[in-house]
Amino acid sequence: MDTLQQLFDRFVQAWQQADLVFLVGFGLLFFVVWFLPSLLALAFNRQHAAKIAVLNLPAGFSWIAWLALIVWAVTGKLSDKLAEKARLKPVA
Repeated sequence: MDTLQQLFDRFVQAWQQADLVFLVGFGLLFFVVWFLPSLLALAFNRQHAAKIAVLNLPAGFSWIAWLALIVWAVTGKLSDKLAEKARLKPVA
């Protein structure tokens, strides 16, 4: 337990000594990772991008939901293509 407290104290000390450039860079990286499903939806799945963006806010608290949004964001057009291929032509 003592080593955990020491690690925590070192982390707090390092965080307090961080400069503005590091904090801004960390904040930008944090928001890019948090909103990665939304960014991917803009690139791959524009049809559902708004829904993914709205769901992205609470999904960031759950890794499972966040990963599900990433899958949804990158497979949008692919699922449309697969659904198109699966349609059978009418038999004459």
